[in-house]
Amino acid sequence: MKNSRAYGGFTLVELMITVAIIGILASIALPSYRNYLVRGRIPDATAGLAAKRVRMEQFFQDNRTYVGAPDCASDANTSKYYTFSCDGAATANAFILQAVGAGPMTGFKFTVDQNNAKTTEITGTSGWTAHSPNNCWVNNKGGQC
Repeated sequence: MKNSRAYGGFTLVELMITVAIIGILASIALPSYRNYLVRGRIPDATAGLAAKRVRMEQFFQDNRTYVGAPDCASDANTSKYYTFSCDGAATANAFILQAVGAGPMTGFKFTVDQNNAKTTEITGTSGWTAHSPNNCWVNNKGGQC
């Protein structure tokens, strides 16, 4: 009589198939998750620029010039993902505020001027492009505003 023993567990083929399925799912999910994180960090720049633009206009209403406005003079205008500054010196009638990406947002640059003209520059970020014509703040892959 034969003594057969039943072994429990998974075969090597079953484990390899499971690992392959997990790898395929991860290759689909990770880029989507990264895109989700980037999209979640964009409002940090756009909200910051909008608030700074309002303060620039309030300064102009009080002083009839943008020269010397605190939002252009301050170097403490930073967030976790962006550095805010004026693109050049503010003049009596004009300014350009910018938010330049840092860390995981490197390559993103958002601007707004005294006429509320908004632009987006994106360099070196896979799949992200600026809207054409560039008259808005991009908030999604493919240049969507």
